[in-house]
Amino acid sequence: MRIGVPKERKNQEYRVGLTPAAVEVLTGRSHAVLVESGAGLGAGFPDRAYQAAGATIVATAAAAYGAELVVKVKEPLPEEYGWLRSDLMLFTYLHLAADRPLTEALIHSQTLAIAYETVQLPNRTLPLLNPMSAIAGRLSVQFGAHFLTKQQGGSGVLLGGIPGVRQGRVAILGGGVVGVEAAKIAVGLGARVQILDVHVSRLAELEELFGSRVEFLYSTPAAIAQVVPDADLLIGAVLIPGSRAPKLVSAEVVSAMRPGSVIVDVAVDQGGCVATTQITSHSQPIHVCGGVLHYGVPNIPGAVPQTATQGLVQVTLPYVQAIADGGITALERDPSLALGVNVRDGRICHPAVAQAFPDLPHAS
Repeated sequence: MRIGVPKERKNQEYRVGLTPAAVEVLTGRSHAVLVESGAGLGAGFPDRAYQAAGATIVATAAAAYGAELVVKVKEPLPEEYGWLRSDLMLFTYLHLAADRPLTEALIHSQTLAIAYETVQLPNRTLPLLNPMSAIAGRLSVQFGAHFLTKQQGGSGVLLGGIPGVRQGRVAILGGGVVGVEAAKIAVGLGARVQILDVHVSRLAELEELFGSRVEFLYSTPAAIAQVVPDADLLIGAVLIPGSRAPKLVSAEVVSAMRPGSVIVDVAVDQGGCVATTQITSHSQPIHVCGGVLHYGVPNIPGAVPQTATQGLVQVTLPYVQAIADGGITALERDPSLALGVNVRDGRICHPAVAQAFPDLPHAS
């Protein structure tokens, strides 16, 4: 099979769909890999490394998209829609429930679109999302602490405090991978940490992990309205696989936060869980609403592309290999991979995406 790896075009997105080591595995199985020139530079992988692994370097994204299977990191941007076609398989993060234009483009082109974020194992874990969620969770506190500094427009609170001065307060909505990794970093900095989740069993598991270092609260609108205004840093870490994130924090609750507080809404790529969140970018990461700094970058792991690329590819490669070896039959052989199919033959296949766009064609 011919596999294309185009350069990512999202703002300051330096990750790449395949590493040279992964290319070597695929070319060793007689697959042809077309890598757009410069695709891996931002992650530390020059063209010559791909050539040494057996890849063909192509000059344009159009040439990379000419392959049968395109492996990316982030969703195609509007400038890439023209390269979508009916005999193309696309394997990447899509987050379609928050992106109607892309959903319509995939339907119109009849591209077979497989989303990393909805590949799901029988135990309900999301193997291709977890490593990026871990990175995003850790970076959410790192960036939050940075923007709390006065020079960045924040309130000037040090999350860890010092003896005689209270530590900063971090509220985390969601006890999944993002929330746990955020809590680890916040606890390590010495902050006072609260995690809110709707699953009592999950809160019990986290209590075993963190003990008394973290306060665990059952998430209700009343609890959120009580906890959020007191937080110096709010982390939105809510995930419903394939669906838009629920709006858990209203504009009224945000307005009750202290000026200079920071919100990092990691759920922004699924629409965000804070009503006042807007999509931002690594080049302009903050927008201010009511004196509160909002960080709404949808590709947070792109800030550490070398680590993130390697972490992503080590989990995606077995699936890429299966698709390259078996084509569409790979979807029939692996139910977990089949759950990744979001659009096929001009119809939405994933129920969460279909629910987001009930007026668009979907499989019965």
